[in-house]
Amino acid sequence: MKIEKMASSFNADAVSTCSEASTLVDGSVISNVPDRHGFLGGTQYSSEPRQGPPPETVLRREKKWLKMLSLWNFYMDKNYAKVRERCRKGIPMSIRPRAWLYLCGGRILMEKFPNKYEDCLRDRGDQKCLDEIKRDLHRQFPTHEMFSSEEKPGQQELFNVLKAYTVQNPKMGYCQAQAPIAAFLLMHMPAEQAFWCLVSISDKYLENYYSPAMEVIQRDAMILQGLLKRVCRPAYKHLKKVGAEPMLYCTEWFLCVFTRTLPWDTLLRVWDVFLCEGVKILFKTALVIIIGCLGTAKSRKSAAGLCETLDLLRNPPEDILLEENLIYNINQLPLTEKDFASEHQAQTLKMKLEKNVNGASKR
Repeated sequence: MKIEKMASSFNADAVSTCSEASTLVDGSVISNVPDRHGFLGGTQYSSEPRQGPPPETVLRREKKWLKMLSLWNFYMDKNYAKVRERCRKGIPMSIRPRAWLYLCGGRILMEKFPNKYEDCLRDRGDQKCLDEIKRDLHRQFPTHEMFSSEEKPGQQELFNVLKAYTVQNPKMGYCQAQAPIAAFLLMHMPAEQAFWCLVSISDKYLENYYSPAMEVIQRDAMILQGLLKRVCRPAYKHLKKVGAEPMLYCTEWFLCVFTRTLPWDTLLRVWDVFLCEGVKILFKTALVIIIGCLGTAKSRKSAAGLCETLDLLRNPPEDILLEENLIYNINQLPLTEKDFASEHQAQTLKMKLEKNVNGASKR
């Protein structure tokens, strides 16, 4: 009898502890204790500790990065290969916010315009843009502790960063795809730094991606298709066969810089390389996902139609997206700078000719 009572008591305590640690919201378990990245639930939540490098390796890399950051201009001008090598290995978590700010040029902008962010916040801004931003705030990582409710500071900071961008660049205004990028940056750095990183990414890395006509993203979608034809013709042929145009699957990847696609640890590593090497990393990441999903006859057979193919690309098998696996495959892709330049030139010329033909037919 004592054993039964003890077991009953133990089970009750376990249930009580479980209920205190998590709650059920819309059928999903939401933890009251955030994971190492601040997530309380959702697809990005991870209850398992990350199996990263040993502490002594992390400490050694931190020291190397601190030295490099103290001599940043020298390394970027004279030893960029070392910067690239260290970004590909993964930036230490403690260094990442400062490194990203340096890599994207946000630090230069912040020092050049020291009062600009506050000036933008004081500006009334475009009311249409502000209304659109407000409608999107609750959609950005709602299971993250920073953005889980209106009372959390994250939503207000996100509004401020996005508003400031529309004031800084009124011609471009606001695009929904900027919201997850801004939120992602806010998870790693103060609002002013996140703002300048967003400015640099939107205006330099993804120049004209967010324009209403979306001509640049359309061109880059076709560049992706051309690169796929070079590195994995069977996957290219399958996509053509089922009628899966690249804009159907790569738009969110590129516009949101994979913030809505990749597991968190993998996403951080991709961004380490993206901010160092530029937009070509988006193409390489996309290619690795496509080849991982459709690179074998068996996988293509299982995705016989358009709907099945798109569903597979939007929900790739977990092993394809694993941090070390994806980064390794990105670095192993047989693509050169010449390949990228050639596809860019070909697709730019093609779009120009199509534009001229359409213009002539309208006349």
